[in-house]
Amino acid sequence: MGVRSRWLMISVGLGILLNPLNSSMIAVALPRLQNAFRLDFTVVSWIVFSFYMASSIAQPVMGKASDIFGRRKIFLTGLVVAFVASLWAPFSPNFTWLIVFRIVQSIGTGMMIAVGMAIVRVHITEKQATALSVLSIFQSGAAAMGPFIGGVLIHWWDWPAIFFVNIPFVAASFIFSWRMIPKEETPASVVRRASLRKWREWMDASGILLFAAGLTALLTGFLSAKSSGYFSWRHMIVGLIGLVLLAAFVRHELRTTSPFIPLRTFAKHPEMTWVNVGFMLANVLFYSLFFGLPFYLQTVRHVSGIHTGILMLSLGLCSLVASPLAGRWIDKSGPKPALLLSAILMTLGSAWIATWNPSSPVISVCLALVAFGIANGLNNVGMQAALFKSTPKEIIGVASGLFSTSRNLGAILSSLLTGLVMGGDFSFGGFRWLGILLTILALSLIVIHNRLFPVLSRDDGYGTA
Repeated sequence: MGVRSRWLMISVGLGILLNPLNSSMIAVALPRLQNAFRLDFTVVSWIVFSFYMASSIAQPVMGKASDIFGRRKIFLTGLVVAFVASLWAPFSPNFTWLIVFRIVQSIGTGMMIAVGMAIVRVHITEKQATALSVLSIFQSGAAAMGPFIGGVLIHWWDWPAIFFVNIPFVAASFIFSWRMIPKEETPASVVRRASLRKWREWMDASGILLFAAGLTALLTGFLSAKSSGYFSWRHMIVGLIGLVLLAAFVRHELRTTSPFIPLRTFAKHPEMTWVNVGFMLANVLFYSLFFGLPFYLQTVRHVSGIHTGILMLSLGLCSLVASPLAGRWIDKSGPKPALLLSAILMTLGSAWIATWNPSSPVISVCLALVAFGIANGLNNVGMQAALFKSTPKEIIGVASGLFSTSRNLGAILSSLLTGLVMGGDFSFGGFRWLGILLTILALSLIVIHNRLFPVLSRDDGYGTA
């Protein structure tokens, strides 16, 4: 990559790190928020769920908008939205308003996640996997360091600091992005003259509403059941309404002339679907360990919070080290070998968890964390490279948004899986069962990569515009 390409990557990276940074920092702020607003844990946990839900919906929507109106505009707009939300969230008069600003923040940071990948796909045409590894370093580093940064900020300045810390990142990204992201050749005059009805047709407003309502209802039904500890008829009805709305969304998308999500294109390129399925499954595996292991260490093995944090840091560090190595490997050999190795490492790490017993040394946890950390670095770069190879350039925005949604859905499903296996309390036996289930899921991921995923190699055009 040339000097300008490197600065472009830094500009985009400073923006896309905001989403994982804010999704991970909030974990250490929950006790303070619970005390500050006098809430129980069930209620305060919605500040986490609402962020994932809003990101899941916003990212493909903003990806679609970037395909039509320009990626540079959407990226810069996302920075402004994130700035406003981060500035006003600390002054929320109550928890409801904090949730609102948190959702707005999720939308702004989600805009950058979806569009950032598309910018790389369009403007960097050589060694794309290496470029993606740079983005992965920003994302993985932010996710790994988020709890540590959040802990320090809350210790010295209380919970509002986790919102104010975004402002220097936003400012730096905006200044660099304004200069470095190329202006695209978009039919600006046509867009300006278009009527509101034409805008709705271009964006497929009906499809977006069905998608948003269906996904919100489905996730709300499941997450409400998890947070309340039981699954009632009300939860089931809300979830079924979500499924009906999503079915109506599919029917609408197959009939409309300008679909929000081009399902027929996905049918012509089935590898695009398998990329998203594989990425969602990989994130179920990763986040089950990421969220479940700290609870296990502190409640079952009685490891202190600081030592748990040190152990978990090895997960992020291994991911950071693996990402640039994965980029060079994938540029030479294509994404499939790296993805297969990632799935194998997750299988070995999950099987290792299933062998633990009450007398196993705590340091043995590092073996599973190292396996999952390396696998995460390989998977993030490999899956994004596979997405680029399998996706037509004209829909890369919405495809990138859906790809990011797959990550969020994986995180949500991991929470549901952990809650289902553990029940009300964490236990040694429950965590062993979680390891067995994760091993089965990891084996299925190997099958997806080996048999259902196409052979994507450097020789068949990978990395070209």
